[in-house]
Amino acid sequence: MNFLVWGMMGIAIWHFAVFLPDRFWGGIVGAFVFALVGAVVVGIALAAGEVDNASLRTALEAIPGAVAGLAVSYFIGMRREDPRLRHTR
Repeated sequence: MNFLVWGMMGIAIWHFAVFLPDRFWGGIVGAFVFALVGAVVVGIALAAGEVDNASLRTALEAIPGAVAGLAVSYFIGMRREDPRLRHTR
């Protein structure tokens, strides 16, 4: 049940991506995937092995992961878009 809660919170946080310029790696679909995966991975890490009892805390555990996933997708996309931010050798 916790996986469903983490996934739904990741999707809920993903909806706020419309307020940012579309610089996500993979577009809005990439942002969706990063938010969903980030919410589930951090949710699992913060749950410390307890994945069968859903509560309000379960939903709150997913928020930092979804935000971090969106941030990673945004910064990867921003680096790919702006040649000044690329590291050249």
